[in-house]
Amino acid sequence: MKQLKQDLPMLTVLTVVTMMAFAANSLLTRLAFQTTHIDPASFTAARLGAGAVVLLIMKKMRLMHAAGAREAWTSAAILFGYAIAMSYAYRGIGTGAGALVLFAAAQVPMALSGYRKGERTSSLGIVLALGGLIAFLQPWRSSATLGSAALMAVAGIAWGLYSLRGKATGNAVQWTADSFIYAVPMAVLWLLPTWSFIKGDLSGLAYAALSGAITSALSYVLWYWVRSQMTATGAGAVQLSVPVLSVVLGALVLGEHVSAWSLMSAGVTLVGVALISMRTTRPAQ
Repeated sequence: MKQLKQDLPMLTVLTVVTMMAFAANSLLTRLAFQTTHIDPASFTAARLGAGAVVLLIMKKMRLMHAAGAREAWTSAAILFGYAIAMSYAYRGIGTGAGALVLFAAAQVPMALSGYRKGERTSSLGIVLALGGLIAFLQPWRSSATLGSAALMAVAGIAWGLYSLRGKATGNAVQWTADSFIYAVPMAVLWLLPTWSFIKGDLSGLAYAALSGAITSALSYVLWYWVRSQMTATGAGAVQLSVPVLSVVLGALVLGEHVSAWSLMSAGVTLVGVALISMRTTRPAQ
């Protein structure tokens, strides 16, 4: 790990792999709600459950001890909030659009955390990233779509907070496993008031299991190691590359239309991200 920490090319490769996994996660979620009859509560419970099983196996293989109960419950609550809001949001928003709102919103807590720690970045980059996002959302007229965007923003803020907590952990597998395991009871409890809306769908459950086990659990473990090598601001910014990958996947797999306005707005956002990533500096020691 020490050698890898100093290997910038390897860090770059792992970052790209992680961002691709995040994009695939958005695709699987959108795919489930567009092509199957599964409901958001069931999808979330299956997703978190599958992730918990995979991470529990990894945790047992490494013979780790559980984290403190209070810390685990807090992280689990944030994780559940992110997962359930994302599930409900993807019923009414496209793959790429949802990913853009999600990861743009995630920048808010991460950028604020970095600023408090003395990190400084490009003001122009921030203006371009946020302006591009606003422009991206401008063509929307449907209140249902805007409602989904609002839910996705909530999911994004929760994801940003979860990412910040993950950096402080000394062991990504243990911390992520505890978060998923403690989040499962919350997902099960959420099923109770939504029982009349539950719809069983094997294909939807399969997508949820893949999302939970592969593009969530395993990619989160990788992300928290990658995240530990970055500034808070830079880590938030690099995640805005995910919407571009999500747009491509949504167009290829689901045939989602991508307008010239959307491409231009996304491009402006990514230019802002590039400026933020290149010009963010850590405080002097």
